Amino acid sequence: MDMPSEIQHQAMGYDRAATMFSPDGHLLQVEYAEKTVRLGSSSIGIVCTDGVVIVADRRVNDKLIVPESASKVYVIDDHIIASAAGILSDARVLVERGRIIAQQNRVTYDSPVEVEEIIRDIANAKQSYTQYGGARPFGVAIMVAGIDHDESKVFSSDITGNYFAYKAMAIGENDEKIKEMLRIRYNSNLNVNGGIKLALEIFKEILGKNFEISRFDVAYVNKEDKKYKRMDENTLKTIMK
Repeated sequence: MDMPSEIQHQAMGYDRAATMFSPDGHLLQVEYAEKTVRLGSSSIGIVCTDGVVIVADRRVNDKLIVPESASKVYVIDDHIIASAAGILSDARVLVERGRIIAQQNRVTYDSPVEVEEIIRDIANAKQSYTQYGGARPFGVAIMVAGIDHDESKVFSSDITGNYFAYKAMAIGENDEKIKEMLRIRYNSNLNVNGGIKLALEIFKEILGKNFEISRFDVAYVNKEDKKYKRMDENTLKTIMK
């Protein structure tokens, strides 16, 4: 009986290095890393009329953990926030890289860095780890959202180092199901509160009885002052009414 191609490739050693192509053109280590991303907790990013918002599932139920220390929305600069799905220690390295780029831009040009500059640098770093031997690929998808010249922007980068701009995007567990729901329900006239409510309603349907407001980390950047802000649990409960 013929073995499936993936098992054949494993048996022949094509998955032993991120730089080794299988006969049908796959980088198996990269594809394994993509599966890791889908095991991570989900995040939703939405472009709104008055800003951008990221709603991230912390997936932390341990009462011994301080919730603020398990944040899933990271600050790159005053006007840029990010989230990740997959191996969060990998994400930390990439987020810190983005912060350095943002600060270097302020020191050099005395102006805030563009959102795409951050995601491009992160994506370039991820791509390089699929091309050179001696290290595994980054096992994380990164979503970056912010304001550029009064324009709301959301970008997402995958394992391979590709990135795209989105009106609404989801990464992590159930990402395809969430994106299908966003395609149906997303409205370009949503404001920040509307975007947060949409994301939480989608999570409520996905999680069912496991849905709790306290498990979500929510942050946004508005166009008015271009400063990131976080939503507390009481505010989120008000928005959901």
